[in-house]
Amino acid sequence: MQVYKRDGSVDEFDSNKIANSISSLVNPDNINTITADIINDMNVGKDITTSEISNIVMAHLDKVAADKYAEERLSRDAEREKQGYIFNRLRTLTNIDASQDTGMRENGNINADSTMGLMLKIGSDVMKHYYLSEVLSPEASKAHRDGVTHEHDLDFYGTAANCLQINLEKLFENGFSTGHGSIRTPQSIRNYWSLLCIVIQANQNDMFGGQSIPALEYYLAPGVSKSFARILADTIIESMGARDKYGMHHARRFRDAAMERIYPKCGKTLMSNEAIKELCSLCEEFYGVKPTKQQVNSAIIQVTDECMQGAEACIHNLCTMASRAGAQVPFSSVNYGMGTSIEQRMVIACMLQALDNGLGNGETQIFPIHVFLVKDGVNYKPGDPNYDLFRKAIAVTAHRMFPNYEFLDSPFNLQYYKEGEPDTYVCTMGCRTRVMGNVNGPETTSMRGNLSFITVNLPHLALESEGNIDTFFKKLDDTIDLCIEELLFRFRIQASRHVYNYPMLFGNKMYMGSEDLKDDSTLFDAYKHGTLTTGFVGLAECLVALIGKHHGESAEAQELGLRIIGHMRERMDQATEKHHLNFSLIGSPAESTASSLLRKDRERFGVIPGVTDREYYTNSSHCPVWYNISAKDKLAIEAPYHALENGGHIAYVEFDGDPTQNLEAVERIVRWMHDFNIGYGAINRAIDTCTVCGHTGIINDMCPKCGNSDEGKIQRLRRITGYLVGDRNKRFNDGKLAEERDRVKHKI
Repeated sequence: MQVYKRDGSVDEFDSNKIANSISSLVNPDNINTITADIINDMNVGKDITTSEISNIVMAHLDKVAADKYAEERLSRDAEREKQGYIFNRLRTLTNIDASQDTGMRENGNINADSTMGLMLKIGSDVMKHYYLSEVLSPEASKAHRDGVTHEHDLDFYGTAANCLQINLEKLFENGFSTGHGSIRTPQSIRNYWSLLCIVIQANQNDMFGGQSIPALEYYLAPGVSKSFARILADTIIESMGARDKYGMHHARRFRDAAMERIYPKCGKTLMSNEAIKELCSLCEEFYGVKPTKQQVNSAIIQVTDECMQGAEACIHNLCTMASRAGAQVPFSSVNYGMGTSIEQRMVIACMLQALDNGLGNGETQIFPIHVFLVKDGVNYKPGDPNYDLFRKAIAVTAHRMFPNYEFLDSPFNLQYYKEGEPDTYVCTMGCRTRVMGNVNGPETTSMRGNLSFITVNLPHLALESEGNIDTFFKKLDDTIDLCIEELLFRFRIQASRHVYNYPMLFGNKMYMGSEDLKDDSTLFDAYKHGTLTTGFVGLAECLVALIGKHHGESAEAQELGLRIIGHMRERMDQATEKHHLNFSLIGSPAESTASSLLRKDRERFGVIPGVTDREYYTNSSHCPVWYNISAKDKLAIEAPYHALENGGHIAYVEFDGDPTQNLEAVERIVRWMHDFNIGYGAINRAIDTCTVCGHTGIINDMCPKCGNSDEGKIQRLRRITGYLVGDRNKRFNDGKLAEERDRVKHKI
C-alpha cells in the first residue's frame, strides 16, 4: 500500500510510523492494540493519503489525546507548508519568465528576468513568507493573507525604513562617506550634480523606498556660484597670458575668497549685479585688472553650459545607476521651482531643459520623478519672478509627462509655508508620500520620511457588512485598531536596529534626531520623527457595495466617501496623540495591491457588478479610471480627500491626444488643480516608441512612420501610481495592464 504525502511524494506504508506518532499520547501497553485497530480500519491494499490516515488515527484516540494529536498535526502541517511554499516558489521563479507570472511584475521598474532582479525577487518572496509565518502576530498575518489589509514592503519588514527627504546642504557642506571612503565638499556645479546621484544611489541601499531631494535648486546653487567665480578668474588669467605666473590652481584660491568674502555678503549669490561688482573689485585685488563686460558674459555662458551638462549627466545617471545589488535604478525624486536667485533659477532651467531633451536616443526618462512646486507670488502668475519657469514646466509636462506639480497654496500645505525657508515647503516623494506634521520635533520637510505603511481593503469590509453602514464602520474601526497595533509593532522592530546597520543613512547623520547617536545606538530618537501610515484602496468600489453608486456619480456617495476617509484620518490623529508618534493617512499607491486584493475578494464573494467585476480595485480615493467624467469635475470631486490624506495623495488627468499641440489646455488643467486645492497632481499622456524606426509619439495599431504593426516592437511608456514605467507591455502586472486599458480620456 502506498501513501501519498502533502508535497506530492509517495512512500510505502509503514505501520511503525503510526505507532511512533501516538506513543506519547496513549498508555504504552495499548500502543500495539490501538495501532492494529487503526490499520484494520484502513482499506489495506488501496493507496491512501496522509490526511486520511490522520483522520483514522484521531478516531481511535480519546478526546484529550485526539486534541493533542490534532495540535501536533497542525504544527507539522505548518512546518511542511513553510518548506513547501518556499521550494514551490523557487521552482516557479527559476523556471519561467516574468511575463508568465504577474507576481514577478509587482514592481514595474524591476526586471525580474535579469540575474539580479531574479535574485531580488527570490529573496523578497522568501522573506515575505518568513515574516508572515514567524514575526507578524497571528491576527495581522491572517488579515494580510485574507486580503483585509496589505502590509507594504513586507520583505523589508524588520530590516529597513521606507523613504527619506534628503538634505543635501549638510552633506555637501561637510562631505560624507558611503562606507567605502570619504567624499570631500564639492567645488563645482558639475560635481554637485554628480554627488547628488551618488548620495541617492548609496542611500537607496539602506532603505526600501524612495529617495527625494526636497529643494534641488537651493542645494545646488552654491555649486553654480563656485564654478562662476573659478571660470571668471580663469578667463582673466588666460586673457593676460599669465597661466605660468599664477599656475593651474590659482583660480581656485580666487573662488574660495569669493565664497568667503562676497557670497554671504550678497545674499548667497555671486551672480547678482551687486555681487558681480564685488567680484570685479576682487579680480583687481588678485590680478590687477577688472574683467570686461564681455568676460563676465563669457563666464556666465560657460557656467550655464557646465550646469546644463551636469543636469543631463544627473538624469542619465539616475536612469542607469544600479542599486539594490544591481536589480533596480534608485527610486528617486527631485522637487524644485521656488528659488529666485540667478543661480537657483539656472539650476531649475537646466533641469527642465535636460528633462525635455530626453536620454541618449531622445527617450523619456523614468527617473528621477520631477516635481514642480507651484506658489502664487513666486511662479503662478504673470509678473511672478519664476513665472517663465512655470510656463516652461507646462511645456515640458506636455512633452514628457514630468514634471508633476505640488501646490503650496493648498491650505494643508500653506499652513507650513514660510517665505524663503525651503524646509517649510511641502514636497513629495514622487509616488505621492508626504511627510510634514511632527509631534516630536520641527514640522519641516528634510531629514525625515515614512517608516512603513499598511493598506485597508475598503471593498472587503463593505462586502462583509452587506450594505449595513453601521456594521461597516464597526469593522473599519476594528481593522484600524489592528493597523495601529501592527504599525507600532513594526516600529519597535525598526527602532531596535542600530546605526551601524545603515552606513550611509545613519553613518552620515541624514535622519533628524540622529546627530548624537553612536555607532551602536538604536534608532528610536531618529525614527520618532518619521511617519507611521495607514492607507486604503478601493473607496469607489466600497461605496458601490454600500449604497450602489461611487462618489463620481452621486452626491450621496461623495458625502459618505468623505465621512469614511474623514473617520480614518480622525483615527490617525487620535493615535498620534495617544502614542506620541506621527501617524498619518495616505491614499495608497497600490501598484500590485489593487489587483491582489481584488482577486482574493472575488474568490470569496464572487463577481459583483461595480465591485469585483474588473481585474483591480480603484486606487485610493480616485474616481474609477473607466468612469466618463470631465477633468474639471474629476478634480473637484477628488480634491477634498487631499485635505484628509496627510500622508500622501495624487490626482491625475488623462489627456486626450497630443498635449504638445495644446499647451493652453495643459496649463488650464494645472490651474484647475491649484484652484481646487489639489495637493499633488499629474497629467497622463501616451508616449509610444517604435523600436524599428525610432518614431516617438502616439502610436495606435501601426507606426505612422514605418508601418510597423508588431506590438512587441512598440514600447508604450505609461504612468503607474506616481512614476513612469518604460514599457507597459513587459513590466505592468496583469491588474495594472487591465486598469491602463480601461482608462478613459478626461474632457477638458
